[in-house]
Amino acid sequence: MSAARAAAILEHLEGDGIAVWLEGGWGIDALLERETRAHDDLDVIVSIDGVQQIEGALRELGYETKGGEAPLSFELVDAAGHQVDVHPVTFQPSGEGVYLMEGGRVWTYPASSFACSGAIAGRRVRCLTPETALVCHSTGYALDAAHQRDVNALCERFGLPLPPFETA
Repeated sequence: MSAARAAAILEHLEGDGIAVWLEGGWGIDALLERETRAHDDLDVIVSIDGVQQIEGALRELGYETKGGEAPLSFELVDAAGHQVDVHPVTFQPSGEGVYLMEGGRVWTYPASSFACSGAIAGRRVRCLTPETALVCHSTGYALDAAHQRDVNALCERFGLPLPPFETA
């Protein structure tokens, strides 16, 4: 997924009034405001209330559901294999975002997680804060070399302590 494609998708979603926050590799690159590596997909967080709207907007761009379904995460893919991973959250009155994971596990994003922006291809985009992006990107799975570089770059850029992580 190129920077131009990611930015175009985000522009389309915003034009349809859909608020999304980036996470994953593009979320980190948005925070760094530069493309550091090739990306397989675009990970977005959206309100559970906006799931039907985001699915419709992505279908307008030629994306079809590949797997999963709300309230869990789900993936949409276009004919060329470009993938958008959608992570629905239920926003609480406190501003926290509750994400339902496989097996009934719950991940809660602090309200402050959604108070950041970055840039992709010169376009301002919403993304998770560096602190939250670091936790999400380094917790719960072994990191390959690309993800290790993501974590290192994020820590270096924002002066965050390097967390312990398992390597793949």
